[in-house]
Amino acid sequence: MTSAPVVANATPELVIEVDSGKVLLAEDATKPWYPASVTKLMTAYVTFKALRAGRVTPQTLITMTPAAAAQQPSKMGFKVGTQITIDNALKMMLVKSANDIAVAIAEGVGGSLPAFVGEMNFAARELGMDGTHYDNPNGLPSPGQITTARDLAVLARAIYTEFPERTDLFRIPAIKLGNAVIRNYNKLIDRYPGADGMKTGFICASGFNLVASATRGDKRILAVVLGTNSGRDRTEEAALLLEKGFQHSWKIFGAVAPTVDSLRNEGGAPTNMSAQVCGAKRKNTASEADDDSAPSSSSSFVAAGMSDLGDQVTGASLLQKLPPSMPPVEVWVGPFKSDDALADAYPAAPAPKKADTKKTASKPSVPAKPPRPPAKPAPRPVAAPSYPVVPPPPQ
Repeated sequence: MTSAPVVANATPELVIEVDSGKVLLAEDATKPWYPASVTKLMTAYVTFKALRAGRVTPQTLITMTPAAAAQQPSKMGFKVGTQITIDNALKMMLVKSANDIAVAIAEGVGGSLPAFVGEMNFAARELGMDGTHYDNPNGLPSPGQITTARDLAVLARAIYTEFPERTDLFRIPAIKLGNAVIRNYNKLIDRYPGADGMKTGFICASGFNLVASATRGDKRILAVVLGTNSGRDRTEEAALLLEKGFQHSWKIFGAVAPTVDSLRNEGGAPTNMSAQVCGAKRKNTASEADDDSAPSSSSSFVAAGMSDLGDQVTGASLLQKLPPSMPPVEVWVGPFKSDDALADAYPAAPAPKKADTKKTASKPSVPAKPPRPPAKPAPRPVAAPSYPVVPPPPQ
C-alpha cells in the first residue's frame, strides 16, 4: 500500500565543516526528500571511481543512445549516435545539468543503465547513505528516488576527500560549446566569496535543491538546502548558511557538535512540494532552466542570531558580482574539437514543404475554399528507458 505524499512544512538544511565532518547546523536534515538533479553528484562519484580503477579514461568516448536522447530537459539535445569524451560529458552534466548526458555516462561507464544504477546504490550503501535510493542517474521524477540532506552532505564530503583532483569540475562558472556559452545553474559561483561548488536540482516534487560549498583560507564549508520555492530562494538561503558556517562566533552545537555520519535518517514518505512549488502551471518534469521563475520569498531568509553581521542581513546582501574566477571552459563533441562534428551532433531541421507547381489555369473557375490546416503528424513513440528494480530502503 502506497502512503499519501507528505505536504511540505519545512525546508531541510544542513551545514558542516568538510574536513572534520562536524555539523554546525541541522534542521530536518534526516527527513526523506526527492533529490532531483543533485542525483548527478552520485553519477559523478561513481564515474570518478571508474576513472581511478582504470575502467575508463577522461578521453573514453561515450555514445548518445536512443534512451539517452529521449530524456526530458534539461538536456544538450544531441542526436542519437553522437559521441562525447567522458571529460566533456562530465562538464556538460554538471554545468548544464544535462539529463541526456547523465544517461549516456551511465550506459558508457556501467555497460548498461541498470548496471550503473546498481553501482550508484552500492556506493550509497558503502558510504552509509541509508536514507538514499536511486532509480536513475539524472534525478528525473521517480517515486523510489529518495535521499536526505544528511546523505547528500556525506556524498559531497566523500567527493571532496576522496577525489580532490576532480573537484574543479564543480566550480566551473560556464562552458562554451561552439559559439554558445552555457552558464552554471549554481548562482553562488562568482557571486558569493569563496563559492566553489557543487550542484543544483529541481523537480516539482522536490522544490529547489542545492548542495553548495565555499572555501576561505583553509576552511571549507558545505551547505545543503532542500525544497525552497524558487532558485533565487535556494541561492540566498545557501549564502546565509555558508556565512553562518564561516562565523566562528556562531555555532549552534558548540564544542559537542556531532559529525554528519552520526546523524540518523528518518523513515516515512518523502515530502512532496508539487502543489506548493508548481501548482497547476507546471508539469512534473525537471527543468533547471526555470529555476528563477517562481516568486521569491527571500525576505524570510535573514541572518538571525549572527551578531557579527546583524540580525537583518539577508542572503541577497551577501551576493555580489565578483570578477570571473575562470573563463568559460570549452567543450566539444567527438574525440577532438571539430565544427563539422558539432554541426552534425544536432538533429536536422525539418525541410520546408514545396509549393504545388501544377498549373490550374485550364480548370473552370470555382469559388476558392478556405484551406484546411495541415494535420499535425502523430508523435513517434519513444521507448521508455528501462530502470532496474531495486527495493527502496526499509521504512
